[in-house]
Amino acid sequence: MSDCINKTKRTPVRKCLGCMNTFSKNELIRIVRTPDGDVCLDFTGKKSGRGAYICKDPICLKKARKAKRLENNLKCQISDQVFESLEKTLEGELT
Repeated sequence: MSDCINKTKRTPVRKCLGCMNTFSKNELIRIVRTPDGDVCLDFTGKKSGRGAYICKDPICLKKARKAKRLENNLKCQISDQVFESLEKTLEGELT
């Protein structure tokens, strides 16, 4: 008898901070607070730092902003300028 077990690769699941639905990690966009304290979008999902996830829908970013979920999850204050930059970047990447 073989001791080999058929191992299937699991897809990580994350929750969108806007709509609060769960998706596979590759369907979401990561927002990261870098070790330097900068907040930016991470389309690769590989930047170092504390991350939070949102859908690719700009409405979810607005919902997360309104409920202050990003600030709570990233454990930092996020200025209006950063949010505006994130919204423009997100909309630009999706068009």
